[in-house]
Amino acid sequence: MEDSMADQQPVVELGLDTFGDRTVDQQGNPVSYPQVIRDVVEEAVLADRVGVDFFGIGEHHREDFAISAPEIALAAIAARTERIHVGTAVTVLSSDDPVRVFEKFATLDAISNGRAEIILGRGSFTESFPLFGFNLQDYEGLFEEKLNLLHELLKEQPVTWEGALRPALTNAEVYPKTENGLRAWVGVGGSPESVVRAARYGFPLVLAIIGGEPARFAPYVDLYHRALAQLGRPDLPIAVHSPGFIAETDEKARELYWPGYQAMNDRLGRERGWPPVTRDRFEAEIEHGAQHVGSPETVAQKIATTVRSLGIQRFDLKYTSGSTPHEHLMTAIELYGTEVIPRVRELLAADAAPEETAIPEPAETPAP
Repeated sequence: MEDSMADQQPVVELGLDTFGDRTVDQQGNPVSYPQVIRDVVEEAVLADRVGVDFFGIGEHHREDFAISAPEIALAAIAARTERIHVGTAVTVLSSDDPVRVFEKFATLDAISNGRAEIILGRGSFTESFPLFGFNLQDYEGLFEEKLNLLHELLKEQPVTWEGALRPALTNAEVYPKTENGLRAWVGVGGSPESVVRAARYGFPLVLAIIGGEPARFAPYVDLYHRALAQLGRPDLPIAVHSPGFIAETDEKARELYWPGYQAMNDRLGRERGWPPVTRDRFEAEIEHGAQHVGSPETVAQKIATTVRSLGIQRFDLKYTSGSTPHEHLMTAIELYGTEVIPRVRELLAADAAPEETAIPEPAETPAP
């Protein structure tokens, strides 16, 4: 008898995310923006080849990231890959238009033959607001209103809608239609209100865990499940997006990852008033926090722990942090697909396997 569809599904989906960080070459020279974009496409092609389930690209509009139009890069990736799902991490919906978001992803879905996904969020940077003429004072209202409209558009039926910050629509049809609908998630950074909003609209949840012990997000997972239940909705998948890096050994992974991590965090610190990051803090985040950095075995064990502690259905490793050269990123992707993913599934399968019960020896029959 053939296996059921449920039996064929992996224990957990395992993906990769990048923001298209501007890298350096092996001599430490900055790589051009066009080359970084081409490199990201090659990284995704490799991810597809080694068995990664999802490849996400973040949207940014600042000098340290090369990709401001992820849908175009994703279309190039979709045309060169066969099985990997492709999507954003995240689409900054507040400063985009829901109609254009639907149109772009419906097109990407066609190119990829149904492999497109959207992760919707507000983003961790605000450069897109003045760039596209939006008022930061409307930060909350823009996201709420546009999420509401996109939720209606995803039904792929005529839409009549009215809001306060965007022109109304009356019986509007949006094209192209998709063959099987679009998979859309909502990404949140730890706000209870955002978790409940995702449940209210019936979107799967992505938790961005970029610092601290992943297990501390368990209350948000519980809140999401409770909100869905109270709303009468079926349970939906939860994913985690967390940073990390893989090399052949723990020591090599830390040494290759540290320079880019330090430069990125110090640059953000100068903008946001944080103190310079220390090596001790970096090591602590690897040992006890959100950084999944190390050898394939170390990273697999930590991912499995994150999956177990939160009961999630997907884990996406943000494998880039600052200027780490493309060659090292390619090695990390290959190790992730060929060693980390099989090991994580092995560890989780062992958790799920029923314990063997010893069969007692038969008692001796007394002699007559």
